[in-house]
Amino acid sequence: MSIDVLVVDDDAAVREALVQSLELAELSARPAGSFIEAKDHIAENFPGVILSDIRMPGRDGFHLLKYAIGIDPELPVILLTGEGDIPMAVEAMGQGAFDFLEKPCAPDDLIPVLERALSTRRLVLENRRLKAQLQTGDPAARMLFGTSALADDLRARVRAVAPMGVEVLVTGPPGAGVSKVAEVIHLLSPVARGPFVKRSSSAMDGSSLDQAFSAASGGTLFLDDVSTLPAATQYALAEKLEGAEDVRLIAGTTADLATEVEEGRMNAELYYRLDVTPVRIPSLAERPEDIPVLFSHYVAQAAEQAGIPVPEITTDHMARLMAQDWPGNARSLMSAAMRFVLGMPEEAAAAAELGLAEQMARVERSLLIAALGRQNGRASEAAKALKLPRKTFYDKLARYGIRPEDYRRD
Repeated sequence: MSIDVLVVDDDAAVREALVQSLELAELSARPAGSFIEAKDHIAENFPGVILSDIRMPGRDGFHLLKYAIGIDPELPVILLTGEGDIPMAVEAMGQGAFDFLEKPCAPDDLIPVLERALSTRRLVLENRRLKAQLQTGDPAARMLFGTSALADDLRARVRAVAPMGVEVLVTGPPGAGVSKVAEVIHLLSPVARGPFVKRSSSAMDGSSLDQAFSAASGGTLFLDDVSTLPAATQYALAEKLEGAEDVRLIAGTTADLATEVEEGRMNAELYYRLDVTPVRIPSLAERPEDIPVLFSHYVAQAAEQAGIPVPEITTDHMARLMAQDWPGNARSLMSAAMRFVLGMPEEAAAAAELGLAEQMARVERSLLIAALGRQNGRASEAAKALKLPRKTFYDKLARYGIRPEDYRRD
């Protein structure tokens, strides 16, 4: 069983009470009566957090804190203090402690701090896992995020179908990233060094289909929204697949193709050929536990693009995100991350309630901030980038209360 909290206290009664409180909160705990007993459980990728008393015989909580941070600087250590130990605990915060609590500590005070520490720890370990997978060169790990069982299943399915060389049908709800999954399949396939050609299906005729196959020679052709392929082109595609030995076809759709076949809008022969190796992308509503990882990734990506320091994401904010259905899936979560980074409304609905002038003002403010971020707070350079006279630029900064020095990174 994975340990959530390593409880370190030399007082057996206190230690037992703490463990019982954690178990009632459905957290797993491992008790330890001393630093010597605890240190064997402290490792670089320890999956939980440490809760330790400060005052213990021999090597105390400060020694344990120093040891834990030496093993893993991002391992959360929460210290328990007596009434006279608060100045010591404040000092410990400066040395890297995650938080401190005064004894006796009520469960209502203890559990939220531990859950916040555990949430932080999970994100740290997930980021490390993703970085390690990135270094292995696995495109599925590098590009398809999530820690849920459904995310694991998606990566496993992609890895399984990629080497086959046959046609693949990628399905998923709107905004789920159908084209990204198609690209990962290509990158894991035997023709990964060949071209990955992406085409929209809706306006494709026989001639443009021939051109697409020619462009994808030796690689992969991805047809997006294959359900919108004109009827005549569907027949042409079904025939073309019989002899297309040097092009692999991946089709993507957010529609129910079985229903499209039943209602006569989809060529049955083409559908059944594509459906031999389907890959389904689960919606975010099916895997809310993946939202923190995805949102954190999108926030970091948006901040880098805007040249702005990555803002802190509070536990409460993340909980609100996980409580939503996200019908637009990864695409709408990505948009929410960009709005979050730029200080814009968290939800599109909030922006819709504003008048046009207010909406435009918020967009203008975000563009000014992004320009300053990219130019490291240099106002004159930001004005040039936006092609604005310096006086106009400074007038706008004053209007929105923006200070260039807030966006300097050195």
